Amino acid sequence: FGGRSDKNPSNPSTMAATSTATTEEETPVAAPVTRVDVEDVTVHPLVLLSAADHYHRVARGTRKRVVGVLLGTVSKGSVDATNSFAVPFEEDARNPAVFYLDHNYLENMLAMFRKVNAKERVVGFYSTGPQIRPNDLRIYEIVKRFVPTGSLTPPVFCIIDIRPDRPSIPTTAYQVVEEVDASSTQRQQQVRKSFAHVPSLIGAMEAEEVGVEHLLRDINDPTVSTVASLIKAKMAGLETLTEKLVEMKDYLQACVDGEKKINQDIVANMQTILNLLPNLNTDELVRSMLIKTNDMHMAIYLS
Repeated sequence: FGGRSDKNPSNPSTMAATSTATTEEETPVAAPVTRVDVEDVTVHPLVLLSAADHYHRVARGTRKRVVGVLLGTVSKGSVDATNSFAVPFEEDARNPAVFYLDHNYLENMLAMFRKVNAKERVVGFYSTGPQIRPNDLRIYEIVKRFVPTGSLTPPVFCIIDIRPDRPSIPTTAYQVVEEVDASSTQRQQQVRKSFAHVPSLIGAMEAEEVGVEHLLRDINDPTVSTVASLIKAKMAGLETLTEKLVEMKDYLQACVDGEKKINQDIVANMQTILNLLPNLNTDELVRSMLIKTNDMHMAIYLS
């Protein structure tokens, strides 16, 4: 189901194969194409809302996932996913190699989006995961066909976790990297493709920030007080901080035990994080905290 037998007529390789042969003097030498690695992926609120709506309409209450196409712009390796649309997708739970992706629907939707905004192009695809599946590499090859010709930045794969109890940001981005299989012989070297993690961000333009603010006002629960929501947000932040600190501890312990190689960039980032933490052992800070706490308790007592 995932493949398609017909060839894309707009494919440069197909056009080159059907063109007439020319002499060596007339054939220009093509310059080598340098691939640009993805630096980071910025996901906009409209993409998150569309993915959540797509999941609740199609796969809510099931163990299925939904797949869609990311649209946006690319500048110097930074991918900006500003829009998206859903794609009909089905996969067999018993046989992971069998799946269906509607190519005709994808082509028609992409043509209509180009009429609305010609600057937006295909920058990748998303899935509600919440983990990488075996079919994702095959979906990547299908989506890669719709990337504009001559693009140096490959499409990205973004997992959007729609579970409401997730403490951290709901996006995880990946790019496809090619590695030579170590088990293959020197004469028959096999290239193996896999997903590599890419930093992901949540960004919005000014108009989107205003729209999200009005949307949050409409879905505000009046039964929950402001104090309770603030305490809940503080607890969620502390839980996320604890999770990240434990992850850093496990990484450093694995480096000490020799299970992982030491990455100087990661160690320098950890040192920067620890340097930004406040020092709570100073007498001036302890005295200020006590005075502030006593003032608050006095106000509570008098009330």
